[in-house]
Amino acid sequence: MLVVDDLEQNRKLLHAVLEPRGFLVRSEESGEAALRALAQADVDVVLLDVLMPGLDGYETCAAIKGNPRTALLPVVMLTASGTQERLRALEVGADDFITKPFDQAELVARVRSLARVRRLHATVVEQAAALERWNSELESRVAAQVEDLERLSRLRRFLSPQIAGLIVESGDESFLESHRRDITTVFTDLRGFTAFAETAEPEETTWVLREYHAVLGELVFAYEGTLEHFAGDGLMVFFNDPPPCPDAPQRAVRMALDMRDRVDDLAAGWSRRGYDLGFGVGIAQGYATLGRVGFEGRWDYAAIGTVTNVAARLCAAASARQVLVSPRVRAGLDGRFVTRSLGPLELRGIARPLEVHEVLGLSDDTSTLQEAP
Repeated sequence: MLVVDDLEQNRKLLHAVLEPRGFLVRSEESGEAALRALAQADVDVVLLDVLMPGLDGYETCAAIKGNPRTALLPVVMLTASGTQERLRALEVGADDFITKPFDQAELVARVRSLARVRRLHATVVEQAAALERWNSELESRVAAQVEDLERLSRLRRFLSPQIAGLIVESGDESFLESHRRDITTVFTDLRGFTAFAETAEPEETTWVLREYHAVLGELVFAYEGTLEHFAGDGLMVFFNDPPPCPDAPQRAVRMALDMRDRVDDLAAGWSRRGYDLGFGVGIAQGYATLGRVGFEGRWDYAAIGTVTNVAARLCAAASARQVLVSPRVRAGLDGRFVTRSLGPLELRGIARPLEVHEVLGLSDDTSTLQEAP
């Protein structure tokens, strides 16, 4: 409580009435002193005498109510005057008034009521501030989530959902900048597709590609490969970028073998429709330059280097159901894989003949790398 009265005996009386009832009372002898006190301390209720030298009670009350910081602070005017003075007290913003000489029980009841209102108001203000902070935090979180979704949408165009999600969580997009990495590249396409597309209706071609892409795309994501592009019946995937992949050759070959099995199932259905289509794969390992290529509004994540050309040429050389790999890929395989050497092959666009191996499948004997006769 802040008691404001120019007479010391009145101030002492209010201390004597209020303090035994649990109120912490501070008193000032003038309106000017009261305003200075309110600028420094938090007060729940002001008990304000009307007749004082300098700033009287009305002027002091008007100053309290005119300050945004104290505008809602309850003010009780203490007056010995009549109705006109009470009306004036209400006009300057007083919340209540008590006539001198006052009844102690009435005074305490009125003060307690206004103090409770003051506390409730403080709680509402505090909750409103907390709500505003929460809304601000929520807006920030929503904005961050929208940004994350936009980034995830961009990244999922060339990364598996698992990898794209990890990059969004980490906030690291540095891999999009140009860099050099040892990668294992997989090229696939359909044998006989060009001839098929020339004679088939466009709807039939689209239906075949849709089935084919769905099967291959599912396996690319399952093996967490980085999809560079679909182009008609051609597909290019690489491993060991952006995320490290210590078993890149093995993972690439396992994916290719699973793709071959799944496309075999599709090919059986295509054959019943009269479509003669086979599946070929080429896999090579080597260094490439990787990063974002394109233009604003249309970016791709690409690998550029001889390794991609070698994989494409091996794919072109593969017959239906063949998985052809370069020497480095074969060297990276363990005893689960059965391979056979096809000897040095001349590949279009590759300067020297390349020792090519065919992966036949997986072996039950995992002790040594199998080489078929």
